[in-house]
Amino acid sequence: MDIATLIGIVGGLGLIVATIIMGGNAAGFIDPPSAVVVFGGTFASAFIMFPMSVVLKAFKIALKGFFSKSRDPKAIIDQIVALAETARKESLVALEKVAIDDEYLKKGIILVADGTDGDLVRSIMEIEIDFMKKRHFQGQAVMKGMGNMAPAFGMIGTLIGLVNMLSNLSDPDSIGPAMAVALLTTLYGAVIANVVFLPLAKKLEERSFEESLFMEIMVEGVVAIQKGEHPSIVKEKLQAFLAPAMRDATD
Repeated sequence: MDIATLIGIVGGLGLIVATIIMGGNAAGFIDPPSAVVVFGGTFASAFIMFPMSVVLKAFKIALKGFFSKSRDPKAIIDQIVALAETARKESLVALEKVAIDDEYLKKGIILVADGTDGDLVRSIMEIEIDFMKKRHFQGQAVMKGMGNMAPAFGMIGTLIGLVNMLSNLSDPDSIGPAMAVALLTTLYGAVIANVVFLPLAKKLEERSFEESLFMEIMVEGVVAIQKGEHPSIVKEKLQAFLAPAMRDATD
């Protein structure tokens, strides 16, 4: 589980709730009709903006923001270097017998072991990266769309509340409570947009970038192995993808 995501969401919501409680009127911040307008409207807009299948997949992708773990570049580079050493000492065919956990790297190594041309290997592997990015982009777009629509539905709920308030000006005592309820929809929309949907969209974007980076490292490593490059050269080439501090960690 990604503790940072959990800390961020729970911490953000916790600070808001704590501030409300310290204000001494927690019950005044609970209004079911306001919640229905904001939450219901936000989800409804998602189904208007995107096909149902895309929305449902987006929520599955969103779970990566909570349960996906960062991969270790050292382990990836070390494994590729080890494969390069095996290919150099034995043969490319010997790579078929090496146990590889990562399915993407395994696919590339099998292509190399089968004698596939290096340019074709790169093309096949890069196509998978491109479609992976497109799938992830759809999930990010759904989260961003809902993050943008939540405040809008909050404002719609506020306008509805103001209309109801203005239609009952004959009772001055009801104006204050009615105004408070009207503003709650704006609060609900701002909270779920800025604490949940938009931050989660950004986390998914970072996860996608990280995954594509590691896949690109694997592509370069597999092609280098296919060319028969020395393991030390392979290692230096792959470290070029990483920041200097991370390169030191792989030494």
